[in-house]
Formats: sequence, C-alpha cells, structure tokens
Amino acid sequence: MTSSTQPLLQPYRMRDLPLANRMVMAPLTRARARNSDLLPGDLHAEYYAQRASAGLIISEGVWISRAAIGWHDVPGLFTDEQVTHWKQVTDAVHRAGGVIFAQLWHTGSASHPDFFEGRPPLAPSAVDPGLLTPTSEGRKPTVEPLAMSEADIRQTIADFATAARNAMRAGFDGVQLQAGFNYLISQFLNPRTNRRADRFGGSIENRARFLFEIIEAVGDHVDLRRVGVKAGPAWSETGAFVSESGALADSEYVLGRLNDYDLSHLLLMGMMVDPTGGPLADLADDEMFRHFRKVYQGTIIANVGFDQDRGNTLLADDLVNLVAYGQAFIANPDLPARFAAHAPLTEPKSHLFYGPDAAGYTDYPLLQGANQER
Repeated sequence: MTSSTQPLLQPYRMRDLPLANRMVMAPLTRARARNSDLLPGDLHAEYYAQRASAGLIISEGVWISRAAIGWHDVPGLFTDEQVTHWKQVTDAVHRAGGVIFAQLWHTGSASHPDFFEGRPPLAPSAVDPGLLTPTSEGRKPTVEPLAMSEADIRQTIADFATAARNAMRAGFDGVQLQAGFNYLISQFLNPRTNRRADRFGGSIENRARFLFEIIEAVGDHVDLRRVGVKAGPAWSETGAFVSESGALADSEYVLGRLNDYDLSHLLLMGMMVDPTGGPLADLADDEMFRHFRKVYQGTIIANVGFDQDRGNTLLADDLVNLVAYGQAFIANPDLPARFAAHAPLTEPKSHLFYGPDAAGYTDYPLLQGANQER
C-alpha cells in the first residue's frame, strides 16, 4: 500500500477532534521526572514533540494525587507547578502540529509503602495483589493494602476530577482514565481484589460503580467528548489478576455501559499472554476486537502487538478505528513517516526504557529524506 491508501495514514475525526492519521502513540511509562516535585521538564517536551506526527499521543500515566503514586519518577498533575510544567510540554506538541491526551493514573494496591513513608497504599480491599512495584530501589513485592473507607473513595473520585481539570488547564486536548491492567479502577472491577460488602462491592454493577462515578465527576469539569477510557478484560494474568469465569461477562457489562456516555474513545488492549485453556481463550489475536466491536459503539483504539500490516488490516476490516503503538514509537519518533515509506524500524533500547536521561529517550534517529506524514 502507498501512503495515500494505507488506512493507518488516513485522517479520522474522534468526536469533535480531527486527527491527521489513525496512529496513536500508546501511554508509556518512562520514569524521567527525577525530582521531588514530580515535574515534567524540557526533556519531556522534546520527547513528546518529537512524536507529534502521531494522530494522537496519549501521555504516560500521570498521578492524580500523592496517594496515587506507585512507580518511581513519574510526573503528576495535582499541583499548580505540575500544571505549569505540563503546559510547556503541550505547547511544544501543539507547535509541532500534534494532539495529546493525559492519562490519569492511580495504582492502588500495586503501589508500595516506600512511597508513603512506610504506610500501606489504599485499595478497594485489604488484599495483597501479589505483584512487584517499581520503586527507586528496584522492584519490590506488594503488601496488604489498607481498605478504602467511603470517604477515601469520595476523595479519590474528586482527585480524578481535579486532575482532569488540571489537564485541560495544562493545555492537554483531553484525558484518558486508566481503568485497565492491575491498577486502582481495575482493582475495583476485579472480584479477587474487591471484597467489599458496601455499594462498591459484590455484583459487577456495584464493582463498576467506582469507574462510572469517576466518569460523571470528570464530566462536571471536562466535555466527555474529550474523555477516553482504557479498559477491557486483558489482565497480566499474574498474582490476583488472573481471569475468572465471569471475566468476559463483567467486561461486556462495563464496556457496554460506556455507551451511556458520549466519550472520546475506548482504548482496548489485546491479550498480553496466551489465553489458551482459560476463560478468555476465545479472545486470542484479533478476536478481542471483533468481539467488543459489537459491544462498544464508539471509537475503539486497539493496542498490544501491532505491526504495520496488522494495523492496516484491522482498520480495513472495520474492527477498530485507531491503532496504538508503544515500543515502535519509543524507538521511531517519526513512525508515520516510516510507515509511509515502508522503511525499516529502529529497535528500542529496552534497558533504557525507565531512565535516567536522554539516552534511549530523545536520541533515536529520524528517517532521512522522508517527509513527516500528518
């Protein structure tokens, strides 16, 4: 396919927001905010601006509050100073012609006491998820967290809303809620980590209440056409995040309920491990997207394991609307131009994914002699 016929390189309108192409830079933790105030800096601005030829950039997950922290050297969006520094990043992206959303993140029990002066993190229930937390001293086993009170839940919902408002103050074009993988919202959805007996636990309707109350609170501050959700049945299948028999039905309920809101998008991850023999065996490969295309009616962004050909095929088959690339965008800032030219891709330096400086972050080469595709 030529650049004029590749589905990945065609423009797309995501609610009220025009995108130059259908390639999304996936949210990628990079651990470059190496300061006590968790501020993004000039390096972040350069990094994101370099990748502004993506139709849409979704930022690394950013903390909604101090209580949300669960990974070393990740920036926040809960102080005015953080807002000011993120404004420098979004300005750089916009000058380069890009569109950028902020992913709002709370790790819940996937965090560690090292981030809270020895206190356990907050979570839906006092259940150790059996994971490893990336701290400044290396990966450490998680502990039994403190079960959130209803006041804690109310505060956390408010923190998501405040962070969303801060994102718009900082010049982001929208926000995405991290409701997938092993983190707080997913911990509420997971019956292994949510053993509450109140209105936030028990049935899937109750376990999903936390997510939907966050969406509604965020919608009080941000047009929901600029709010996306990352969610779906794909978990790490480790620790407490091993799918049970009700996993598919639970996800069908949650993603179906998202249709009640005029959201920007759903970022739906494919399976991250081989599901053979498990309750999600029928969602292997592209079946994840084929299945949920019938459940969620809005814009779907597909993620995990895509190359150029598979991305074009999924779009041509109308199974999704956009395709997100992670490691490919890390190592190829001008990925749309490389796809347009059918050029070889640079391999990422995985040992430099998480810092500490420009090496493996902003020093990847651009394709020589090719125009950036926008």
